[in-house]
This record gives sequence, structure tokens and C-alpha cells, in this order.
Amino acid sequence: MDTPTTVFLLVLIGALLLAGLAGWRRYRKQHEKDADSPAIQLLSHIQNRMESEAEQSGRRERATEEQFRALNNTLHKDQAETRERLARQLGEVQTRQAESAFELREQVQASLSTHQVHFEQRQTQALKTLQETLQTGMQAIRQQVTEALSRGNEDVGKRFDGLTETTDNRLKEISAQVERRLGEGFEKTTATFADVLKRLALIDEAQKKITELSTNVIGLQEILADKRSRGAFGEVQLAALIRNMIPESHFALQHTLSNRKVADCMLFLPPPSGSIAIDAKFPLESYRRMTDVDLAEGDRRAAERQFKLDVRKHIQDIAERYIIPGETAEGAVMFIPAEAVFAEIQAHHPDIVEQAWARRVWMVSPTTMMAVLNTARAVLKDAATREQIVAIRHHLEALAQDFGRFRTRMENLSRHIRQAGKDVDEVHTSARKITEHFERIERVELE
Repeated sequence: MDTPTTVFLLVLIGALLLAGLAGWRRYRKQHEKDADSPAIQLLSHIQNRMESEAEQSGRRERATEEQFRALNNTLHKDQAETRERLARQLGEVQTRQAESAFELREQVQASLSTHQVHFEQRQTQALKTLQETLQTGMQAIRQQVTEALSRGNEDVGKRFDGLTETTDNRLKEISAQVERRLGEGFEKTTATFADVLKRLALIDEAQKKITELSTNVIGLQEILADKRSRGAFGEVQLAALIRNMIPESHFALQHTLSNRKVADCMLFLPPPSGSIAIDAKFPLESYRRMTDVDLAEGDRRAAERQFKLDVRKHIQDIAERYIIPGETAEGAVMFIPAEAVFAEIQAHHPDIVEQAWARRVWMVSPTTMMAVLNTARAVLKDAATREQIVAIRHHLEALAQDFGRFRTRMENLSRHIRQAGKDVDEVHTSARKITEHFERIERVELE
């Protein structure tokens, strides 16, 4: 049993003895009258014994306290010695640890220096190899770009030269054709005017001869009185005008329509004009009677009314026969082979003119017919020019598409070049960061 436990037990026993003694004293005070009895004596003896034992217990307790104090002093002394010994040992351990840490730091620094040297050598070699590879690749890319640009420039130059040459040749051909056709048209127009003048001179001469030899020669009025002769006269005059003004491929004489009606002439014009029918059979019987000075005034008025009816009916017939939706133009031409008749209608019969316009029948004389044909020829020439312009536009559209593809490919090539330059910059950045990391490792100081 250790010393503190013993001391505790002794103190507890002493406390019990003191408590018993106190109880005995109280009991003695209460029974003083019975002091002379044997029990009292026994109790007194016991009390004495207890007091004696209490004194002995006090002495033992004091001795125990002295031993406890001596033991405590010994413990304090041992603790101080132990602290000093531990401090000495801890100092020795710290000294050895510092020496080991210094040796370890020197070893780590030496190892890091060796590894850094090897790594720098490998890094330098790798960077050198990478730079050589990048330089080789960039040179190859530059060479490819230069070759591609050269080929592209050559192709574009060749295509532009070819297109320019083709366009120039085409424009020269168009100009030559236009000049040739204009020359031919002017020549034909001049010839037509000369022919018309000749024919007018012949007509004047014939009229003179008819006037002079009315009894021996059939007059022009009698010839025109017959329907067949009248129709043949108008058709011949119309055919002469048409052939002198319009190319053969753009008109047809005695053309049969889908309704089995035959037009004296059909002009084939490009859209939106379309095909235009021309009628040359004009009723002249009433006009001849209307202008006959030998007739009475009443007969001439009746002939005038009949002339108007004949012209109106002729307009109606032309509108019904020669205007076919989807096949012909929206109107037809009524050819009047005499300028005098045309002037009579335009000057004195506006109702007939209004009816003709309402039914889309265009009345023309030989003079105005030449203007109409001249306009038709200009329309044909303009259509031919538009066709040539369409061909040139197709060539230009093809050139624009080729140039668009060239621009797209050039943009792709430029993007690849920019990406290669960006990759080189990123490689340089990575190399710089790796070098900075090694520099930081070299500057590390272990503590």
C-alpha cells in the first residue's frame, strides 16, 4: 500500500476515535449520578484506553505527516533532477536533429541541383528540337501558302484575262452584229423608201394614164373593186414592206392559226409582245363610190354610211379571227393599203377609230406600217442584246462563285496560319512557366 493511502486511513481512524470520545463525554455528563457503578468504571477505563490510543494515534499521525513531507520533498527533488536530465537529453536530441536536418538539406540541395542540371539539359534539348520542328513546319506552311497564293493568283489572273478576252470578243461580236444589222436596216429602209417613191411615181403615172386613157385601160378603181384583186394588191404591198424591214425568221405570210383562219402576215416578236397577226384585205368599194364625183349627193351619203358599216364589220372580223388568247398578241393589225383612206378614217370618222381601239385592232397605212415595223425590228434587236447580256451575266456569276470559293479557301488558310502562330506562343509560354518553377525550387530553403 502506498503512503497517501496509509495516511488517509490513519486520519480516518483518528477521526472515528475522536468522535467516540466526544460521544462518551456526553454520555458521562448525562450519567454523573451513576459514577460509582462498575459500568461507569468500565467505561472510564475504556475512555482512558481510548484517550491513550488517541494520543498514540496522534503521534503516529504526526510521524506519518513528517514522513509524507519528507517523501514530498524527495519527490520534488527527483522531479527537478528528472527535468534537468530531460532538458539535457532534449538539447542533445535537438542538436542531433539540427545536424541531421543540415545534412539532409545539403543532400536535397545537391540532388536538386543535379536533377535541375539534367532537367535543364533535357529542356534545352527539347526546346531546341521543338523550335527546329516548328521552324521546319512554319517554313513548310509558308512555302505551301506562297505556292497556294501564287497558284490562286495565277488562276484568278488567267480567269480574269480569259473572261476579259471573252467579254471583249463577245462585245465586239455584238457591236459588229448591231452595226451590221443597223446598216442592213438603214439600207433596207433606204431601198424601201426608194421603192415606195418609185411605186408612187408609177402609181401617179398610172393614174395619169388611166385618166387619159380611161376608155382603153382598166382603171385602178375597177381593179380594186374586185375582192381578189383588192386582196392581192394589199398583200403584195404588205409583203414588200415586211421583207425590207424584218428578218425572214421573224415573220410568216399566209400563216394558219389554230382556229383554221389564215392571216395575211404573222409577226413573231419576243415576250411580252408575242405574235401579231396582220390583215391586208380592206373593203374599198364603198370608198370608191363615196369619192365618185359623178354620183349624186344622196348616193355619196349612202356610200359613206355603207363605208362605215364595211369598216366596222371588217374590224369586228379581225378581232374575232386573229386575236386568240395564249396564241397571238392582245391585238391585231388592220393594214389599209391607201394613205387617203387612212386619212379619211382618222380625220372624219373618230367613232370607227374608237371602236378599233376598243377591239384592240390597230389601223395602219403604208407610212405608219413602216414605223410599226421599225419598232418591231428594234424590239427584236433589243431581245437579241438581252440574250447576249444574259450570257455575259452567267459568266460573271460563275466568276463570282469561283472568287467566293477562292476567298473561303484563303480565309481557311489564314486561320490555319494564325492557329500555328498561336500554338508557338503557347509553347513558349509553357516553357517559360516550367523554367520559373525550377527557379522557385532552386530558391527553396529548408528550415
